[in-house]
Amino acid sequence: MPAFEIDILDETEQLEETLLDVIHQILETAMKLEGTVSGTEVSISIVDDERIQELNRDYRDKDRATDVLSFALNEGEEEVTMEGMPDILGDIVISLPAAKRQARAYGHSLEREIAFLSVHGFLHLTGYDHGNDEEEKRMFTRQEEILSAHGIKK
Repeated sequence: MPAFEIDILDETEQLEETLLDVIHQILETAMKLEGTVSGTEVSISIVDDERIQELNRDYRDKDRATDVLSFALNEGEEEVTMEGMPDILGDIVISLPAAKRQARAYGHSLEREIAFLSVHGFLHLTGYDHGNDEEEKRMFTRQEEILSAHGIKK
């Protein structure tokens, strides 16, 4: 049995297999470094700007596209677990067009941007946030630690 269950759905059908592998591998690295329990599940969806805008509007009351959204299964609630039932963290949604734009704007590869957004979304699922300067520093430092541990540099 694999240590973690990482389900990836590319709704755009545009992501190369190598980038799907990057998502899978960087999330395994992140889950190991965060001490995630073996058998934990996370789902990733790769979407277009229209779909992520719809989700952002419907679930966050922000009617605009964004780069990544995270939907934690047990956000703000007591965690419900049953013996033999996997620990499901939640869903990460990444806009492929936004990732491409940001990779160009920051002057790095799409691989690095996809890895960054995957880790960013994962850390939100595990309770990290960036609502203030202290939280942002903690989260962004951890993101870079995970990316570096995986061999992905700025």
